[in-house]
Amino acid sequence: MFSIAIVVLVVLLALCFDFVNGFNDTANAIATSVSTKALSPRNAIIIAASLNFLGALSGTAVAARIGKSIVAPENVTGMVLCCALIGAITWNLITWRFGIPSSSSHALIGGLVGGVIAGFGYKAVLWQGFTKIFAGLVISPVVSLVAGSMVMTLLFWLFRGTSPARTNNSFRKMQILSACMAAFAHGSNDAQKSMGIITMALLSGHLINNFAVPLWVKAACAGAMAFGTAIGGWRIIRTMGGKIFRIEPINGFAADFTSSLVIFAASHIGAPVSTTHVVSSSIMGVGAAKRLKGVRWNIARQIVAAWIITIPSAALVSILVYKLITILV
Repeated sequence: MFSIAIVVLVVLLALCFDFVNGFNDTANAIATSVSTKALSPRNAIIIAASLNFLGALSGTAVAARIGKSIVAPENVTGMVLCCALIGAITWNLITWRFGIPSSSSHALIGGLVGGVIAGFGYKAVLWQGFTKIFAGLVISPVVSLVAGSMVMTLLFWLFRGTSPARTNNSFRKMQILSACMAAFAHGSNDAQKSMGIITMALLSGHLINNFAVPLWVKAACAGAMAFGTAIGGWRIIRTMGGKIFRIEPINGFAADFTSSLVIFAASHIGAPVSTTHVVSSSIMGVGAAKRLKGVRWNIARQIVAAWIITIPSAALVSILVYKLITILV
């Protein structure tokens, strides 16, 4: 059984994770609009923080999937959840330090798996549920890559007779709308993951009777993510906003519009996805449709490498933290 002190610690760590998540993932919604000067950095941050907050309040389907699909209730302990969150936060900070668009979703899931393995062994993980979540994490970037390329090809065809300058001027204004969509979508998926962790702690501590996310948990997680977003992750903005390929307003609109639809769909069905992966994949898809050789595939390879190693790395950190605490205590 959880003590009140342990529940409070889990809540604080989960809110720290949401803050780092918002800080790390600010680029998801605003990188393209800032790079094309559709929005000033200040206005982009305000839009991203505000719409992240509103998106985080829009549902709980993702929270339920995180809270029920990886760990059986009898294996949910304060130690497991604390180590999971510490592992995820640590990995997020490492990737932020080097400007790599890593995935907070992968980090949290990896940390949770690592904490359970350290405490109860491999058999304690609900591998069937983990596999379904992992499949969504893998499939969503592929869908976003293909969809981004298709949307960009369609836009090229629709505006083939219009001068590039006029087209980009129009889409620079439309990027404000697509940035709002991307920010809302980001909040609708990412903030719910911490909601799921906190609700697991409340349920295991017998502070609630069934898995239902309380309103104060929604507001706290939404606020923490919005605050992190307001601080901003400018290293990652530089990577996603210009280093993958030279983005013009029509490209930025296509990338944000595509990624928003993919994330909205995932949130609707309760699938936790990596907003970082979805956005960066849509940017790659848009860039490939524009000019295959124009995409800086070496940067893309670095991003893909980060995707692959995040879950095991966060799991390893979580296991090491668990073992260290066990030794010290």
